[in-house]
Amino acid sequence: MNAAANALLDEFVDALWLADGLAKNTLAAYRSDLALFAAWLAPRGKTLAEAGEIDINDYLAHLHTRPERIKPASQRRLHSALKRLYRWLIELGRIQADPLLNIERPLRAERFPKTLSEAQVEALLAAPDLTRSLGLRDRALLELIYATGLRVSELVGLKLFELSLQDNVVRTLGKGAKERLVPLGEIAAEWLQRYLTEARGDILKGRGCDAVFVTGRGAGMTRQMAWTLIKKHALAAGIARERISPHVLRHAFATHLLNHGADLRAVQMLLGHADISTTQVYTHVARERLKQLHQKHHPRG
Repeated sequence: MNAAANALLDEFVDALWLADGLAKNTLAAYRSDLALFAAWLAPRGKTLAEAGEIDINDYLAHLHTRPERIKPASQRRLHSALKRLYRWLIELGRIQADPLLNIERPLRAERFPKTLSEAQVEALLAAPDLTRSLGLRDRALLELIYATGLRVSELVGLKLFELSLQDNVVRTLGKGAKERLVPLGEIAAEWLQRYLTEARGDILKGRGCDAVFVTGRGAGMTRQMAWTLIKKHALAAGIARERISPHVLRHAFATHLLNHGADLRAVQMLLGHADISTTQVYTHVARERLKQLHQKHHPRG
């Protein structure tokens, strides 16, 4: 990709961030998708601004012929990136027509989130070794993510001043830099208090850090480290490796709330979903669970 294409994408991403405040990861994904399209166009003597409907359709066909076929979610993201790019170019007067006008957005594949049973969650929470400071940290982390449904990026980015154990509430900055307050249950608050009092200082060994969850290096935990330790404790709890991730605990948080009668709108607010359609996928999981319980326990099940 040449310098002109790089400059255009830099300008576009900056404009997108200023206009919509999209999350850093979303902006990076959009830029990556468009950079790949620009690189595909270059040998054909075209730029992103010069691409037409035929070029876009040819590129989509190219993606489908590769050995590693593009996933439906990635198709939808690419469509969104292209749609935003060409809308922006039209607003600036750099192009006259939208080449995406007759290209429909790919349908959302019906995909239901993996989750855990309440018994599996209990086993996972009990897995860390509480005789060690790191074990106390891990128990507090697991309790917090299950109690609040935080995204892993929100979890590792949590600062001490965003945690109020007096009011049992967490303040977090989610996607699109949207702030929300999430209530914290008493059990999770107790484990957090124990970790902060008994273990955090021992892990830091006098070094300063404002992150809630810290490592032996005296720094905040990374997303990769959180993922690794959750996998480790899941294995110890007898949960299959492919069944667990930080996001699966977020799914469990939502599903278990709905199983116990929570309102869908309330779950949407707790999860920080902008659109309730994103939250509705959990109602299917909850209904399936109720069907299983009915079949197992009802005399006519």
